[in-house]
Amino acid sequence: QVQLVESGGGLVQTGGSLRLSCSASGSIFGIHVMNWYRQAPGKQRELVATISSGGSTNYADYVKGRFTISRDNAKNTVYLQMKSLEPEDTAVYYCNALIWVGIRSGNYWGQGTQVTVSS
Repeated sequence: QVQLVESGGGLVQTGGSLRLSCSASGSIFGIHVMNWYRQAPGKQRELVATISSGGSTNYADYVKGRFTISRDNAKNTVYLQMKSLEPEDTAVYYCNALIWVGIRSGNYWGQGTQVTVSS
């Protein structure tokens, strides 16, 4: 049993910052890729940022220079530091991870955390 839990969402004004966290728990042998997605009402879920087990990162163009993804492998946690937030960033943010459980790997999702940016 593996669980991902996001936290850190909330309401912030345009230009503000938030730091999201997502912690994995359960029978985890190791975590490979960890990702942040977001989904706004009426829109498709989109990939925001990804980080490999070695710390290599990639970002969607619309967040480059504003968002930073990081991870703490000892804590099985991924973070998303968001700066210069815009109303267009308003969405439910989900963490996602490829996790090694025993001899199997699987893709896991958190329940999401709401980020609302007011203009």
